[in-house]
Amino acid sequence: MFGKKEEPGILEIQSQRRPSNVEAVALQRRRKSASNRGLTGASALTVRQSIVPIALVTLLFFLWGFAYGLLDVLNAKFQNSLNITAAKAGGLQGAYFGAYLIGPPTYSGWIVRKFGYRWTFITGLCIYGVGALMFWPSAVKRSFAGFCGSLFIVGSGLSTLETSANPFIATCGPPRLSEFRLELSQSFQAIGSVMAPLLASRVFFKNTDPKDLSSVQWTYLGIAAFVFLLAGIFYIAPIPEVTDADMALQAEQSASLTGYVDKPMRKQYKLFFGVAAQFCYVGAQVGVASQFIKYAVESAKITDSQASDRYALAQGLFAIGRFFAAGCMMFIKPRWILMFFMTMIVIFISASMGVQGEGGVAVLSIVLFFESAVFPTIFTLSIRGLGRHTKRGSSWIVASVSGGALFPSLTGLVADHQDYHIAMVIPLVGFFIAFAFPIYLNTLCARELDGFRETKIGYEDDHGTIGDVVHEERRGSVLESENGTSNLHAEKAMPLASNDGAHKGTAQGHHIKV
Repeated sequence: MFGKKEEPGILEIQSQRRPSNVEAVALQRRRKSASNRGLTGASALTVRQSIVPIALVTLLFFLWGFAYGLLDVLNAKFQNSLNITAAKAGGLQGAYFGAYLIGPPTYSGWIVRKFGYRWTFITGLCIYGVGALMFWPSAVKRSFAGFCGSLFIVGSGLSTLETSANPFIATCGPPRLSEFRLELSQSFQAIGSVMAPLLASRVFFKNTDPKDLSSVQWTYLGIAAFVFLLAGIFYIAPIPEVTDADMALQAEQSASLTGYVDKPMRKQYKLFFGVAAQFCYVGAQVGVASQFIKYAVESAKITDSQASDRYALAQGLFAIGRFFAAGCMMFIKPRWILMFFMTMIVIFISASMGVQGEGGVAVLSIVLFFESAVFPTIFTLSIRGLGRHTKRGSSWIVASVSGGALFPSLTGLVADHQDYHIAMVIPLVGFFIAFAFPIYLNTLCARELDGFRETKIGYEDDHGTIGDVVHEERRGSVLESENGTSNLHAEKAMPLASNDGAHKGTAQGHHIKV
């Protein structure tokens, strides 16, 4: 939507000088901005060149994993302390995820295309910090509307971070490792989600009056101080800028394997299907997470504190699942992994509707294990082959996270009128719709996706880094040298033939003349 003019044209890309990947790293060490329409050399970054910036961005994944984990605990606490219904408590998710619908297609997407990844990281962190500070007056006034407003600002900051972090991880480094990188980085997000409910039950809300929300104030005050510090770190950190022009070049270089052809945005059908699938999947995932504690209380007849511990164990399975899926992606095609995990989700969420007691809690926990790989895999497979539309397409995928604003309220509404077991039918519907996407990928997009896994761009051989302009120049020099040697041998042989011909011609001429 916003920033469309920042996307480069094909002829514009082809007419530019190609910098090397060494120049790309040097440019960002000097913290200079790069136009999204220009080549930077970052299309062929090696693992070694990308590991430090990826590690820094992985810190951000941990940060919003922690915030997301706290959100689910806060949801249950607000229901108890403010005596609100499950449907109204879903308004917390509505405020948080509603920000995703607004930010990425508008200001967040514009910032990442206009100013690049670094300034988008800094902007997102600052917005997040302001939202965290707003929790203080909201807690003092015990205002549910205030909490919803604070969460909206926090969601705006985190959606801005995701608009830059997800595509940055996916594109910073060899393209064949894209799914692995994002899966691994988001594994640390899962760790944050595990730590948040544990700290909430053991530290933040331990031995507190159920009506007391003062601990919420200090929790978010500490988060605000940390994210402002992190914004300063990102200002001085070396963050290479992978532009849309770089991604277009990379896609062209892989065309022999993937069948890539540049297409206008309106014909990127895989992206549109991915957006719809991600919307339904995230909504269903949040619907499960937001009601997990209440589901456990109802099913196993345990206290809220005990249910929080069960939820922490389920989040632990979620984190383990992400590390497991990341390891599998080194050997198994991501499209196959997505298909298998989505199949298991549909099976176990269906079972959770009928199983009672601790068994029901266990079944729902297994759902979280298989949810682990879905979001990052849908993201990376959806933006494969977008080329010069990569950043805009990524912002649309992030905007689809707004599905989390719809499903929790619907799930809570059903729970208020029926029970939490029956309410799982809402997430089931979302998961079932999302299940169509891996079927589509495995039937119609297999060649394209497998081609990106076969490319060696970003890997090194005897001539340097494959896909880098220096590699092509060195390889060209070697070929020219080899051709020169061949020509030299040919020239040594040619005079004999020429002399023979000349002698024959002379003899014949003399013969004619005679």
